Amino acid sequence: MPAVGEGARSVSEQRVLPAHPGPPARISVPLPYVSPSLRSFLANEAGGAALLLAAAVIGLIWANIPGGSYESVWSTPTLVQIGDASVALDLRHWVNDAAMSIFFLVVGLEISREVTVGELHSVRSVVVPALGALGGLITPALIYLAFNHGTAAAAGWGIPMSTDTAFLVGILALFGPRCPDQLRLFLLTLAIVDDIGAILVMAVFYTAHVEPIALAVAGVLVFALGVLRWARVWQLTPYLLIGIVLWGAVYFSGVHPTLAGVLVGVLIPAARVDPKQRERLRFYGSAAIEHADARKARLAVSAARATVPANERLQVALHPVSASVVVPLFGLANAGVRLDGETLRTAATSSLSIGIAVALVVGNAVGISLLAGVALRTGLGVLPGRVRYGHLVGGAVLAGIGFTIALFITDLAFAGTAFRDEALRREATVGVLAGSLIAAVLGSLLLRYLGERLPLCSVDDDEELPALPTGPWRDPTLAESVP
Repeated sequence: MPAVGEGARSVSEQRVLPAHPGPPARISVPLPYVSPSLRSFLANEAGGAALLLAAAVIGLIWANIPGGSYESVWSTPTLVQIGDASVALDLRHWVNDAAMSIFFLVVGLEISREVTVGELHSVRSVVVPALGALGGLITPALIYLAFNHGTAAAAGWGIPMSTDTAFLVGILALFGPRCPDQLRLFLLTLAIVDDIGAILVMAVFYTAHVEPIALAVAGVLVFALGVLRWARVWQLTPYLLIGIVLWGAVYFSGVHPTLAGVLVGVLIPAARVDPKQRERLRFYGSAAIEHADARKARLAVSAARATVPANERLQVALHPVSASVVVPLFGLANAGVRLDGETLRTAATSSLSIGIAVALVVGNAVGISLLAGVALRTGLGVLPGRVRYGHLVGGAVLAGIGFTIALFITDLAFAGTAFRDEALRREATVGVLAGSLIAAVLGSLLLRYLGERLPLCSVDDDEELPALPTGPWRDPTLAESVP
């Protein structure tokens, strides 16, 4: 046991540690000052949602400026070629198909962590959001077909099926109830299961051609990731290298490549690290302190990384990039739609636009609440933490926000150059934006109201407080020295 003086000295030493490792540079270039609170805000979901909303508004304004520069910029073709293999995408699809894979990777990492060591470790905690997501897939599609059955617009039945995870989590952070952590976790699980279901729908029903060889290669790569996880490989490099190849395989298979991000995030290990790794860090760190050289420094760094799960290390690195760069860039590239008087008048009476808006708002609210309620009533699952059924209903309304995959399926459902196809695309886009806006407003108001009536972070009057331990209090850090 260290002496009191040694403990005090260690605290003093911690206070004078430099802000960053490494020697200071001879020349320091001053950067614009950003307060810690602003950096924290921009790095979390609330900041990401604020940036996304701002980027979406800018995109909408830009698209309505005469001259067509918005479409001209985002339709710029690019080509990446290695040998005989090439990827030809315009700028918008580089954002939608490649950059958004980072966002889905971060979401997959968080779900994996919560299922492995967090609140969703219990299977019964996953059943409710999973069944709710199933209801959020089926019911909106049925409502949409009720409006458009037998018409050319029926091909768009998959448009209202997907919840936009970025908007959902961000708006919950901005306008949701206080202390929404458990509700956020529930909705995040629901949204990602919903997105995976929608991506599978795209793969089966909206993919013109599936390349079986590329799909088989993707399956082998997913198996390889599973083997790495089973073998307890803690280094990130093998997972990321296989993940990049997996993205290419999924892309060439014809399936939406963002699915690769989800798969990689789910399969990167999130289990708690063996405490013995800290002892190894002590050994390698002491060796580097006694006599530093390149080899000992490299081993000390590796030992330090091994004390933190690979999931957490990658999430800390990618979350700010996803929230502050990728998601707002997506909003800028996809929110732009020409809103002239004729387009709005047509959409106001169009069964396509109305069907999408009603399916997003009503379909998700009814479908999610109904099947999640069945799971609760039958005892198949439970709600996490202090989340109540009222919060579930409010979250179901908020889940009607459709953006990412909804707009992507719009392009797939009404592909072509005919005037009618272009008109259907415009009407569908207006329906997506209108339905998403209504769901965001209604869901936010409902959750704010329920948050006041059914608080998520206070003790109920009828809830018994845990009993305090008996006997004299003892410092747990000194427990080993007490006879």
